[in-house]
Amino acid sequence: MPRPSRTPNRPSAGRRTPAGGAQFSPRPTDYRTRQPAHEYELEVLPGLEEVAETELSGVKLARDQRGLRFWYPGDPERLTRLRSAVAAYRVKAWDVPRPRGLLGNQQLGELTDFLRGVAQVGGHRSFRLSAAGKESSVMQRLADELQAGLALPHDPQEGELLIRLRPEQNGPGWEVLARLTPRPLSARAWRECNMGGGLNATIAYAAHKLAGQRDEDRIFNPMCGSGTLLIERALMGPYDAMVGVDISADAVACARQNLQAAKKQIEVAQVDALDTGLPARSFDLIIADLPWGDAIGDHRHNNVLYPRFLDEMHRLTSRHGRLCVITHEIRLFETLLREQDRWNARELFQVYSGGHHPKAYLLGKK
Repeated sequence: MPRPSRTPNRPSAGRRTPAGGAQFSPRPTDYRTRQPAHEYELEVLPGLEEVAETELSGVKLARDQRGLRFWYPGDPERLTRLRSAVAAYRVKAWDVPRPRGLLGNQQLGELTDFLRGVAQVGGHRSFRLSAAGKESSVMQRLADELQAGLALPHDPQEGELLIRLRPEQNGPGWEVLARLTPRPLSARAWRECNMGGGLNATIAYAAHKLAGQRDEDRIFNPMCGSGTLLIERALMGPYDAMVGVDISADAVACARQNLQAAKKQIEVAQVDALDTGLPARSFDLIIADLPWGDAIGDHRHNNVLYPRFLDEMHRLTSRHGRLCVITHEIRLFETLLREQDRWNARELFQVYSGGHHPKAYLLGKK
Protein backbone atom coordinates (compact mmCIF):
# COMPACT_ATOMS: atom_id res chain seq x y z
CA MET A 1 0.00 0.00 0.00
CA PRO A 2 1.69 3.29 -1.07
CA ARG A 3 1.98 6.17 1.34
CA PRO A 4 -0.19 9.24 0.65
CA SER A 5 1.38 11.59 -1.88
CA ARG A 6 2.05 15.09 -0.63
CA THR A 7 1.01 18.25 -2.43
CA PRO A 8 3.90 19.90 -4.25
CA ASN A 9 4.75 23.49 -3.25
CA ARG A 10 2.31 23.36 -0.35
CA PRO A 11 2.15 26.55 1.74
CA SER A 12 3.05 26.22 5.40
CA ALA A 13 0.44 24.41 7.45
CA GLY A 14 -1.72 26.25 9.87
CA ARG A 15 -3.89 28.46 7.66
CA ARG A 16 -7.38 27.06 7.57
CA THR A 17 -10.44 27.60 5.46
CA PRO A 18 -13.43 27.18 7.79
CA ALA A 19 -16.02 24.56 6.96
CA GLY A 20 -18.53 26.21 4.66
CA GLY A 21 -16.11 29.10 4.03
CA ALA A 22 -16.81 31.40 1.10
CA GLN A 23 -15.42 30.54 -2.30
CA PHE A 24 -17.05 33.38 -4.16
CA SER A 25 -16.28 36.90 -2.95
CA PRO A 26 -16.92 39.73 -5.41
CA ARG A 27 -13.96 41.92 -6.32
CA PRO A 28 -14.06 45.58 -5.30
CA THR A 29 -16.18 47.41 -7.85
CA ASP A 30 -15.01 50.45 -9.76
CA TYR A 31 -18.33 52.23 -10.09
CA ARG A 32 -17.07 54.31 -13.02
CA THR A 33 -16.94 51.14 -15.14
CA ARG A 34 -19.61 49.11 -13.39
CA GLN A 35 -21.57 46.81 -15.67
CA PRO A 36 -25.37 46.81 -15.56
CA ALA A 37 -26.77 44.22 -13.17
CA HIS A 38 -28.51 41.18 -14.64
CA GLU A 39 -30.79 38.73 -12.91
CA TYR A 40 -29.62 35.14 -12.55
CA GLU A 41 -30.93 31.86 -11.20
CA LEU A 42 -28.93 28.95 -9.84
CA GLU A 43 -30.22 25.42 -10.22
CA VAL A 44 -29.10 23.59 -7.08
CA LEU A 45 -29.67 20.05 -5.90
CA PRO A 46 -32.32 20.20 -3.16
CA GLY A 47 -30.47 20.06 0.14
CA LEU A 48 -27.38 21.95 -1.04
CA GLU A 49 -28.88 25.45 -1.06
CA GLU A 50 -26.89 26.62 1.97
CA VAL A 51 -23.62 25.51 0.42
CA ALA A 52 -24.46 27.43 -2.76
CA GLU A 53 -25.38 30.50 -0.72
CA THR A 54 -22.00 30.31 1.00
CA GLU A 55 -20.19 30.09 -2.31
CA LEU A 56 -22.06 33.23 -3.42
CA SER A 57 -21.10 35.09 -0.25
CA GLY A 58 -21.61 38.83 -0.65
CA VAL A 59 -24.49 38.48 -3.12
CA LYS A 60 -28.05 39.00 -1.90
CA LEU A 61 -30.03 35.85 -2.71
CA ALA A 62 -33.72 35.09 -2.82
CA ARG A 63 -34.64 31.44 -2.38
CA ASP A 64 -37.85 30.02 -3.83
CA GLN A 65 -39.08 26.63 -4.96
CA ARG A 66 -37.48 27.10 -8.37
CA GLY A 67 -33.96 27.97 -7.32
CA LEU A 68 -31.74 30.74 -5.97
CA ARG A 69 -32.34 34.13 -7.62
CA PHE A 70 -30.02 37.12 -7.45
CA TRP A 71 -28.93 40.29 -9.25
CA TYR A 72 -25.26 40.55 -10.13
CA PRO A 73 -23.42 43.40 -11.90
CA GLY A 74 -20.07 41.67 -12.28
CA ASP A 75 -18.48 39.61 -15.03
CA PRO A 76 -20.78 36.61 -15.67
CA GLU A 77 -17.74 34.48 -16.48
CA ARG A 78 -17.17 34.21 -12.74
CA LEU A 79 -20.56 32.52 -12.38
CA THR A 80 -19.43 29.81 -14.79
CA ARG A 81 -16.88 28.67 -12.18
CA LEU A 82 -19.34 27.96 -9.38
CA ARG A 83 -18.97 24.39 -8.13
CA SER A 84 -21.95 23.90 -5.83
CA ALA A 85 -24.62 24.53 -8.49
CA VAL A 86 -25.96 22.25 -11.20
CA ALA A 87 -26.37 25.16 -13.62
CA ALA A 88 -26.49 28.96 -13.77
CA TYR A 89 -28.99 30.88 -15.91
CA ARG A 90 -29.43 34.52 -16.88
CA VAL A 91 -33.09 35.51 -16.51
CA LYS A 92 -35.27 38.08 -18.24
CA ALA A 93 -39.05 38.50 -18.16
CA TRP A 94 -41.44 39.86 -20.77
CA ASP A 95 -44.91 41.19 -20.07
CA VAL A 96 -46.70 38.90 -22.51
CA PRO A 97 -49.61 36.59 -21.67
CA ARG A 98 -48.37 33.71 -23.84
CA PRO A 99 -45.11 32.72 -25.59
CA ARG A 100 -46.68 33.87 -28.87
CA GLY A 101 -46.13 37.42 -27.60
CA LEU A 102 -42.36 36.90 -27.86
CA LEU A 103 -42.73 36.83 -31.65
CA GLY A 104 -43.64 40.52 -31.80
CA ASN A 105 -41.00 42.67 -33.50
CA GLN A 106 -39.89 44.48 -30.34
CA GLN A 107 -40.02 41.43 -28.08
CA LEU A 108 -38.22 39.20 -30.58
CA GLY A 109 -35.46 41.78 -31.01
CA GLU A 110 -35.03 42.08 -27.23
CA LEU A 111 -35.04 38.31 -26.81
CA THR A 112 -32.43 37.84 -29.54
CA ASP A 113 -30.15 40.48 -28.02
CA PHE A 114 -30.57 38.89 -24.58
CA LEU A 115 -29.64 35.43 -25.86
CA ARG A 116 -26.79 36.76 -27.98
CA GLY A 117 -25.24 38.26 -24.85
CA VAL A 118 -25.37 34.89 -23.08
CA ALA A 119 -23.92 33.07 -26.09
CA GLN A 120 -21.01 35.51 -26.17
CA VAL A 121 -20.20 34.64 -22.54
CA GLY A 122 -20.44 30.87 -22.95
CA GLY A 123 -19.32 30.37 -26.54
CA HIS A 124 -22.36 28.24 -27.33
CA ARG A 125 -22.45 26.70 -30.82
CA SER A 126 -26.11 25.66 -30.99
CA PHE A 127 -29.35 26.13 -29.05
CA ARG A 128 -32.49 24.32 -27.96
CA LEU A 129 -35.78 25.28 -26.38
CA SER A 130 -37.24 23.76 -23.23
CA ALA A 131 -40.86 24.59 -22.50
CA ALA A 132 -44.27 23.04 -22.13
CA GLY A 133 -45.59 22.50 -25.65
CA LYS A 134 -42.19 22.90 -27.27
CA GLU A 135 -43.45 20.91 -30.27
CA SER A 136 -46.20 23.48 -30.95
CA SER A 137 -46.24 25.65 -34.06
CA VAL A 138 -45.50 28.74 -31.94
CA MET A 139 -42.36 27.18 -30.50
CA GLN A 140 -41.28 25.94 -33.90
CA ARG A 141 -41.65 29.44 -35.32
CA LEU A 142 -39.77 30.91 -32.37
CA ALA A 143 -36.95 28.43 -32.94
CA ASP A 144 -36.78 29.40 -36.63
CA GLU A 145 -36.63 33.12 -35.79
CA LEU A 146 -33.91 32.60 -33.18
CA GLN A 147 -31.89 30.44 -35.53
CA ALA A 148 -31.82 33.29 -38.02
CA GLY A 149 -31.25 36.02 -35.43
CA LEU A 150 -28.54 34.25 -33.47
CA ALA A 151 -26.86 32.60 -36.44
CA LEU A 152 -26.78 29.39 -34.42
CA PRO A 153 -28.23 26.03 -35.46
CA HIS A 154 -31.30 24.78 -33.61
CA ASP A 155 -30.53 21.34 -32.18
CA PRO A 156 -33.65 20.18 -30.28
CA GLN A 157 -31.79 17.34 -28.50
CA GLU A 158 -28.20 18.47 -27.83
CA GLY A 159 -28.27 22.25 -28.28
CA GLU A 160 -25.66 23.90 -26.06
CA LEU A 161 -27.56 27.12 -25.30
CA LEU A 162 -30.42 25.76 -23.23
CA ILE A 163 -33.33 28.23 -23.33
CA ARG A 164 -36.13 27.64 -20.85
CA LEU A 165 -39.49 29.40 -21.10
CA ARG A 166 -41.96 29.43 -18.23
CA PRO A 167 -44.66 31.66 -16.69
CA GLU A 168 -43.49 34.18 -14.12
CA GLN A 169 -44.05 32.89 -10.62
CA ASN A 170 -45.32 36.20 -9.24
CA GLY A 171 -46.25 38.10 -12.38
CA PRO A 172 -48.47 38.08 -15.43
CA GLY A 173 -45.76 37.53 -18.02
CA TRP A 174 -43.31 34.92 -19.19
CA GLU A 175 -39.65 34.61 -18.32
CA VAL A 176 -36.76 33.21 -20.31
CA LEU A 177 -33.79 31.51 -18.67
CA ALA A 178 -30.62 31.00 -20.71
CA ARG A 179 -27.93 28.67 -19.35
CA LEU A 180 -24.57 30.41 -19.14
CA THR A 181 -22.51 27.34 -20.04
CA PRO A 182 -22.78 24.84 -22.91
CA ARG A 183 -22.86 22.00 -20.37
CA PRO A 184 -24.22 21.97 -16.81
CA LEU A 185 -21.77 23.19 -14.17
CA SER A 186 -22.07 19.78 -12.51
CA ALA A 187 -20.70 18.12 -15.67
CA ARG A 188 -17.06 18.67 -14.79
CA ALA A 189 -14.56 19.13 -17.60
CA TRP A 190 -12.20 16.63 -15.96
CA ARG A 191 -14.70 13.77 -16.08
CA GLU A 192 -13.55 11.64 -18.98
CA CYS A 193 -14.47 8.32 -17.36
CA ASN A 194 -17.87 7.55 -15.84
CA MET A 195 -18.87 4.64 -13.63
CA GLY A 196 -22.30 3.40 -12.64
CA GLY A 197 -23.28 4.81 -9.26
CA GLY A 198 -20.70 7.58 -9.51
CA LEU A 199 -21.08 10.51 -7.11
CA ASN A 200 -22.41 13.84 -8.36
CA ALA A 201 -19.52 16.32 -8.25
CA THR A 202 -21.58 19.03 -6.53
CA ILE A 203 -22.30 16.61 -3.67
CA ALA A 204 -18.59 15.83 -3.38
CA TYR A 205 -17.78 19.55 -3.26
CA ALA A 206 -20.43 20.19 -0.58
CA ALA A 207 -19.19 17.29 1.56
CA HIS A 208 -15.63 18.63 1.53
CA LYS A 209 -16.72 22.18 2.33
CA LEU A 210 -18.82 21.10 5.29
CA ALA A 211 -16.29 18.53 6.54
CA GLY A 212 -13.70 21.31 6.77
CA GLN A 213 -10.92 22.33 4.42
CA ARG A 214 -7.51 22.36 6.09
CA ASP A 215 -4.12 22.82 4.49
CA GLU A 216 -2.52 20.37 6.91
CA ASP A 217 -4.97 17.50 6.34
CA ARG A 218 -3.79 14.04 5.37
CA ILE A 219 -6.76 12.78 3.38
CA PHE A 220 -7.90 9.24 2.59
CA ASN A 221 -10.66 8.28 0.16
CA PRO A 222 -11.50 4.57 0.54
CA MET A 223 -13.62 2.98 -2.20
CA CYS A 224 -12.72 5.95 -4.39
CA GLY A 225 -14.50 4.81 -7.55
CA SER A 226 -13.92 7.23 -10.43
CA GLY A 227 -12.07 9.68 -8.17
CA THR A 228 -14.72 12.38 -7.74
CA LEU A 229 -14.02 13.05 -4.05
CA LEU A 230 -10.26 13.12 -4.66
CA ILE A 231 -10.42 15.55 -7.57
CA GLU A 232 -12.95 17.91 -6.01
CA ARG A 233 -10.76 18.27 -2.93
CA ALA A 234 -7.59 18.70 -4.97
CA LEU A 235 -9.22 21.57 -6.87
CA MET A 236 -10.20 23.33 -3.64
CA GLY A 237 -6.68 24.13 -2.53
CA PRO A 238 -3.70 22.86 -0.53
CA TYR A 239 -3.60 19.76 1.66
CA ASP A 240 -0.74 17.86 3.21
CA ALA A 241 -1.26 14.47 1.57
CA MET A 242 -4.00 12.53 -0.21
CA VAL A 243 -4.49 8.95 -1.35
CA GLY A 244 -7.36 6.89 -2.72
CA VAL A 245 -7.93 3.15 -2.92
CA ASP A 246 -10.45 0.85 -4.52
CA ILE A 247 -10.63 -2.92 -4.70
CA SER A 248 -11.69 -2.73 -8.36
CA ALA A 249 -9.01 -2.48 -11.03
CA ASP A 250 -11.52 -0.82 -13.37
CA ALA A 251 -12.30 1.85 -10.78
CA VAL A 252 -8.60 2.56 -10.23
CA ALA A 253 -8.03 2.91 -13.97
CA CYS A 254 -11.06 5.21 -14.26
CA ALA A 255 -9.90 7.39 -11.36
CA ARG A 256 -6.42 7.68 -12.85
CA GLN A 257 -7.88 8.76 -16.20
CA ASN A 258 -9.93 11.50 -14.53
CA LEU A 259 -7.00 12.61 -12.40
CA GLN A 260 -4.88 12.95 -15.50
CA ALA A 261 -7.61 15.05 -17.16
CA ALA A 262 -7.77 17.23 -14.04
CA LYS A 263 -3.95 17.53 -14.06
CA LYS A 264 -3.73 16.36 -10.47
CA GLN A 265 -1.08 13.96 -9.19
CA ILE A 266 -2.75 11.86 -6.51
CA GLU A 267 -1.84 8.29 -5.60
CA VAL A 268 -4.61 5.79 -6.34
CA ALA A 269 -4.03 2.10 -5.64
CA GLN A 270 -5.91 -1.17 -6.08
CA VAL A 271 -6.20 -2.06 -2.40
CA ASP A 272 -8.96 -3.32 -0.14
CA ALA A 273 -9.99 -0.30 1.96
CA LEU A 274 -10.53 -2.61 4.93
CA ASP A 275 -7.03 -4.08 4.70
CA THR A 276 -4.64 -1.31 3.66
CA GLY A 277 -1.76 -2.25 5.93
CA LEU A 278 -1.33 1.43 6.83
CA PRO A 279 -0.36 2.46 10.37
CA ALA A 280 -2.98 3.60 12.86
CA ARG A 281 -3.92 7.29 12.88
CA SER A 282 -2.58 7.85 9.37
CA PHE A 283 -5.25 10.36 8.29
CA ASP A 284 -6.88 13.57 9.50
CA LEU A 285 -9.82 13.37 7.10
CA ILE A 286 -11.31 10.18 5.72
CA ILE A 287 -14.14 10.75 3.26
CA ALA A 288 -16.14 8.04 1.54
CA ASP A 289 -19.17 7.54 -0.65
CA LEU A 290 -20.15 4.10 0.61
CA PRO A 291 -21.98 1.53 -1.57
CA TRP A 292 -25.73 2.06 -1.34
CA GLY A 293 -26.75 -1.39 -2.51
CA ASP A 294 -28.17 0.10 -5.71
CA ALA A 295 -25.77 0.49 -8.64
CA ILE A 296 -22.89 -0.82 -6.52
CA GLY A 297 -23.01 -3.62 -3.94
CA ASP A 298 -26.13 -5.00 -2.29
CA HIS A 299 -27.97 -4.42 0.97
CA ARG A 300 -27.09 -7.80 2.39
CA HIS A 301 -23.38 -7.28 1.85
CA ASN A 302 -23.63 -3.77 3.36
CA ASN A 303 -24.80 -5.28 6.67
CA VAL A 304 -21.32 -6.79 6.96
CA LEU A 305 -19.35 -4.06 5.19
CA TYR A 306 -20.55 -1.03 7.14
CA PRO A 307 -19.57 -2.22 10.67
CA ARG A 308 -16.17 -3.36 9.43
CA PHE A 309 -15.70 -0.04 7.66
CA LEU A 310 -16.40 1.96 10.82
CA ASP A 311 -13.97 -0.19 12.81
CA GLU A 312 -11.11 0.17 10.32
CA MET A 313 -11.66 3.89 9.76
CA HIS A 314 -11.59 4.44 13.52
CA ARG A 315 -8.15 2.82 13.52
CA LEU A 316 -6.90 4.96 10.62
CA THR A 317 -8.31 8.30 11.81
CA SER A 318 -6.00 10.56 13.80
CA ARG A 319 -6.88 11.51 17.33
CA HIS A 320 -8.65 14.73 16.32
CA GLY A 321 -9.48 13.61 12.78
CA ARG A 322 -12.83 13.46 10.97
CA LEU A 323 -14.69 10.80 9.07
CA CYS A 324 -17.19 12.00 6.47
CA VAL A 325 -19.59 9.38 5.11
CA ILE A 326 -22.09 9.77 2.26
CA THR A 327 -24.68 7.00 2.04
CA HIS A 328 -28.23 6.15 1.06
CA GLU A 329 -28.23 3.20 3.49
CA ILE A 330 -29.58 5.61 6.07
CA ARG A 331 -31.42 3.16 8.32
CA LEU A 332 -28.46 0.80 8.52
CA PHE A 333 -25.91 3.54 9.11
CA GLU A 334 -27.92 5.36 11.78
CA THR A 335 -28.60 2.06 13.56
CA LEU A 336 -24.86 1.41 13.68
CA LEU A 337 -24.24 4.89 15.04
CA ARG A 338 -26.76 4.37 17.84
CA GLU A 339 -25.22 1.03 18.80
CA GLN A 340 -21.60 2.22 19.07
CA ASP A 341 -19.80 4.43 21.57
CA ARG A 342 -16.57 5.37 19.77
CA TRP A 343 -17.80 8.12 17.43
CA ASN A 344 -19.59 11.42 17.84
CA ALA A 345 -21.70 12.01 14.74
CA ARG A 346 -23.82 14.73 13.19
CA GLU A 347 -25.69 15.05 9.91
CA LEU A 348 -24.21 17.50 7.41
CA PHE A 349 -26.96 17.44 4.78
CA GLN A 350 -29.47 15.30 2.95
CA VAL A 351 -29.60 15.82 -0.79
CA TYR A 352 -32.08 14.79 -3.46
CA SER A 353 -30.37 13.52 -6.60
CA GLY A 354 -31.32 11.06 -9.31
CA GLY A 355 -34.19 9.52 -7.36
CA HIS A 356 -32.03 8.99 -4.26
CA HIS A 357 -31.92 10.88 -0.96
CA PRO A 358 -28.43 10.25 0.43
CA LYS A 359 -27.21 11.83 3.64
CA ALA A 360 -23.74 13.02 4.56
CA TYR A 361 -22.50 12.57 8.13
CA LEU A 362 -19.45 13.91 9.93
CA LEU A 363 -17.95 11.71 12.64
CA GLY A 364 -15.23 12.43 15.16
CA LYS A 365 -13.60 10.21 17.74
CA LYS A 366 -14.98 10.40 21.28
